[in-house]
This record gives sequence, C-alpha cells and structure tokens, in this order.
Amino acid sequence: MSSQASVTNAPSNEARDPAYFGYYAMLQHQQNMMQDNVRTSTYRSAILLNTECFEDKLVMDVGAGMIKKKKKKKKKALCFAGAKKVYAIEASDMAQKMKKLIRAASLPPGKSKNEFLKDKVEVIQAKIEDPEVDAPKVDTIISEPIGVLLVHERMIESFIYARDKFLKPGGHLFPNKGTMYLAPFTDAGLFTETMGRARFWEQTTFHGVDLTPLYPDAKAELFNQPVVGHFEPKSLLAVPTPGFDGFEFDFNTITMQSLRDFVVPISWTAQYTGLMHGVAGWFDLLFSGNPLSAASQPIEMSTAPHAEKTHWQQVRFMFREPLAVNSGQAIRGWMHCVVNDMRSYTVDIEIIAGAQGELSDPSQPFEPLLEKQEKQQGYSTRTSTFVRRRGRWQLHEQAYNYTYQGPTNDLVHPEHLCMYEPQNVEDAYGGITYTV
Repeated sequence: MSSQASVTNAPSNEARDPAYFGYYAMLQHQQNMMQDNVRTSTYRSAILLNTECFEDKLVMDVGAGMIKKKKKKKKKALCFAGAKKVYAIEASDMAQKMKKLIRAASLPPGKSKNEFLKDKVEVIQAKIEDPEVDAPKVDTIISEPIGVLLVHERMIESFIYARDKFLKPGGHLFPNKGTMYLAPFTDAGLFTETMGRARFWEQTTFHGVDLTPLYPDAKAELFNQPVVGHFEPKSLLAVPTPGFDGFEFDFNTITMQSLRDFVVPISWTAQYTGLMHGVAGWFDLLFSGNPLSAASQPIEMSTAPHAEKTHWQQVRFMFREPLAVNSGQAIRGWMHCVVNDMRSYTVDIEIIAGAQGELSDPSQPFEPLLEKQEKQQGYSTRTSTFVRRRGRWQLHEQAYNYTYQGPTNDLVHPEHLCMYEPQNVEDAYGGITYTV
C-alpha cells in the first residue's frame, strides 16, 4: 500500500460532513469545549490583550459554533473589544442556537443580558467554502480549527481558505501559529494492557472455536489505533527543545498543499536507558496579535503533558514491539502525514535507534520487509549496528486512555517507570569521572 493511500472505501468529505457537523450541533459537545478553561481563557486573553486587532474592525469567526458562538463569554469578549461587526460562520445547526441568543438581544432594555450582541453579530449558516457565503473582506479572522495533534479534523484548511478569500491585506489571524511536538515515550502498563486485549484472540477453544487465526489482525488493529489521553510527563525518554525541535505551522503563510502532505523530521538524544514503546505528540498555539505594534501582547497556549490539562489531551503512537534505547543514543526518523477521506490523516512513522542505518524515503510506498500479514502491522529490522521500527496509524481511529489522573509526587523517580539514568563513576586513582 502506498504511503499516499487513503482509507479504502471511505466516504468522501462531503459524505462525512452531515455526521461531523451534526456532532458539533449538540450542546453537550459544545459544553465540553466551553468548560476547557485553558482553551476558553486563552482565546479571551488573546482578544482582550490585543484590542487594536478588534476595535472598530470587521471580524470573521470561522467555525463559530465550535469556537465562540456557543461560548457566550468569548463572543462577549469580541464585542467588548470594540468590534464593529462580527461575521459568525457556522455550518452546523449550532448556528440556529446562536441566532436564538442574538434574537434575545432584541428584548426590551433590561430584559436581556445579551444586549451587547445586538446589531453586532451576523450568523451565517454555511461552510466557509460555500460560494453563497456573503461576507466582505475583514480585518481579523479568529477561529479554533484545532484537533488532536493540531491537524485532526482538517479544519485548519477552512481557516486557510478563509484567510485567502476574506482577509484584508495586512489583516490578522487568531491564532497565527501552531507548533507540533514529538517525543519518545515508555509505558509498560499501556503496552501490557493493549497486548492483553489482543491475546483474547489467542484462545484455541472459545466455546469450541479456535480464534487464533484472528490474533494477527486483532494485534494490528489495536496497535494501529493512536492512543488519546493525558500521560505522565516523566515517561518521556527525551524531550523536545522549545524553539528547535517543534514542527511549525505558520497560518499566515502555509499553503493548502503543505497542510495535506507533510513530513516531520525526528532527531532525539535519549536521556535514559529503557524501552521506547512509541512516539508521543502534542502542540502549542501562538496568538501574536499585531507584531508591528508595541502594544501587542502575544499569548501562548500549550497542550504538552506537563502543562495544564486541555480537552485535546495528547496522542501516542505505540509500536507493536518496543525499541530498546541507551542513554545518550541518537534516535532518528520521520513522521509522514497525508490527509485521508475521514477528515483526518494517515500517519506513517519510521524510527532508527543508533547512528548507523539509512532512513527510508517517506514518499516511497509503504512495503514492509516481513511476510505479507505484516503489511498492516508495521515492521522491524535489526542489524549489528541499528534497529528500525516503522508503522502506520489512522489518526481518526483513536483509542482513549484515561488512567493518568495528574502529576506524580516528587517521590516518583525514573526507575519507577523503568527508565535508567547514566551513572557517573569516579576513578579512585586518577580522579577521572566516567559515564557507564
């Protein structure tokens, strides 16, 4: 199967849209996002601390139902920042609920708490890409087009479409930048739990039926699901260096094509000796405001495992076979992301531990080196100098793990997570310190 291949027989984006927008038309799902205090307060701060991008300006809110419209607080923030008018673009039936709030603004004085919305917000129920969207060029576009690992749900494409069609020259985007981070992790518990579920299919006499022919398929299915959930930040075998190891998406300049097919280079140095069970990912957002103004106050938000929890959580891509790494060892590779027809991405990852060995070309067909059944499971190769892991995941086929409840106390050390620090030993005779 080519690395460019999408899900077989998957419905088109058009066929998926009714279910997708139907999900976001439900108040309970909007509530889940509204109650994400990190998300809501970040957007509110970005608006109120950069009022020059909103005051007496024409503003477009893309995907408003998912973002702010249901979030009455945020819409209020927009109007309090002095926006001349807000064009709220929302494809789902959440637009009707938004209009209900707007109509309430026309009640007699003192009868409505939504008076600040009166004559300020125009709700347009349509996808931003629909040709019938009747809106002028605007000074500022605000959106929350973010999904798991930044890009899931492919709403950033709508954000970029709005930028190209509706943003005035010199206008502002909120947010204007996203950065994706990857790191190697260890989690024996997660691996054991997943293997335990797969081993159900090793039974030879399940009510008289031999299930073992399905074991390879079950194992492939379980390990090919990205695991979404918060996890112990101390379980990272190496951490990205802020400003150096992140893969940046500049929403001011990024093209549609570069969103749909991109490769994230991987280069880490293991800080511990241990078993690498896979690759973890998360993202940061930046709201720069007006970078040409001294009054601008950039606002940042992180979904890193050590940061305050958000509804996006983090995601982990787990190998079927752990990879042994040593402290100080180089870990190299890439992650190749290609859009699929499920409003998401097909993700290929290849990793090599050790300085030797040549990485595969991400653009070449995904053809494992083992027997045919391994084609759906990923593969591993070993030589005397390096070890390789490669696998494929569909970002939309997510499993969820909520076992992590919060930061561990200071009594938790790396060895409790089966991670081992290098030991410095001083030569008793020469006074020389060695790392062993």
